[in-house]
Amino acid sequence: MDFLTSLRISSSGLAANRKRMGAISSNIANAQTTRTAEGGAYRKKEVVFGSEPARESFGEILEGELDEKAQSVHATEVISSNKPPILKYEPDHPDANAKGYVAYPDINVMEEMADMISASRAYEANISAMNTSKSMAMKALEIGRN
Repeated sequence: MDFLTSLRISSSGLAANRKRMGAISSNIANAQTTRTAEGGAYRKKEVVFGSEPARESFGEILEGELDEKAQSVHATEVISSNKPPILKYEPDHPDANAKGYVAYPDINVMEEMADMISASRAYEANISAMNTSKSMAMKALEIGRN
């Protein structure tokens, strides 16, 4: 695998985890949102990841066997959860139904925080991989100078 391929793979991981962090942040911010533009309580957002071969040109497709197995990641879509909202009895709330129940999103903030830590660690791992690739390239250039 060449230097640029490793950087492309790491950058795809950075972009995917940045999108995941955005969805998690939105979930935490809207954990108590009872009214949305679409109507009803906020629906939890989840990012779906997919992989694809880490190649750009026809020449890269024809390269060695190691590169054939290299995969980059991308966020294929952001989906809304199908979980039903949690009903709480609050008859004085402006969004209460006829029986006095208010629909709140089924979002566990602690679970979202754990997901945020996981996304943050994955982001850091991709940055570390990029820095290692950069360091290897710099060492290769130093060898050429001596």
